[in-house]
Amino acid sequence: MPKFPVDAPKQRVIKSFEVLGFKMIREKEHISMERINPDGTKTPLTMPNHPKINASTLRIICTQAGIARDDFLNAYEKS
Repeated sequence: MPKFPVDAPKQRVIKSFEVLGFKMIREKEHISMERINPDGTKTPLTMPNHPKINASTLRIICTQAGIARDDFLNAYEKS
């Protein structure tokens, strides 16, 4: 099973989530993003505003937002 990238650059992680349909809401101490689902519901996503995001944090973010590991890794490769 492929693993999450170690110390992924923040901008590449943001681009990956944008590929998955998330849009930036605000960027302060944390980065807030949101995706509008086809049924009209919203999926929120919050991550720390650090220069690099470690693998365990990425795993937790994806779990909380309901994103499969493979979906994130495919988006990460495209960004």
